[in-house]
Amino acid sequence: MEVVERFYAAEATYMNGGARDFSGMAATLDPAVVLHQSPDLPWGGEFHGHAGYEDWARRMGEAFDQLEVRDRRFFTDGETVMVACRLLTRARASGEALDLPMTQVIRVRGERIVEFRPFYWNVPAYRAAVGSRP
Repeated sequence: MEVVERFYAAEATYMNGGARDFSGMAATLDPAVVLHQSPDLPWGGEFHGHAGYEDWARRMGEAFDQLEVRDRRFFTDGETVMVACRLLTRARASGEALDLPMTQVIRVRGERIVEFRPFYWNVPAYRAAVGSRP
């Protein structure tokens, strides 16, 4: 769970700060990390390695000027960490704030995250907030 907490701190710095320095997040990610995002999201798809993850982070940073993972509850089983949380975002284009439940399944190997699979609540609300059509 420590590496996941370090990741969340680095992600908040990246997403909410003016400078987009990916090094903090990269330090918590395995070089072969895989991020699986729902294809229904404007930032959806699969992202591989540090370059892919940074591409996703750039897309999220373009869509939202605020992103915070709140009320985190961790459940662990070996290498797998399931996080039940709330995702607070504010869309750049509309200024709309969303505060919705989210679950993430994260696999950790050693001191690095090797896989993310987030599950967003109310995908249509995210699409509407960033001005994306179905």
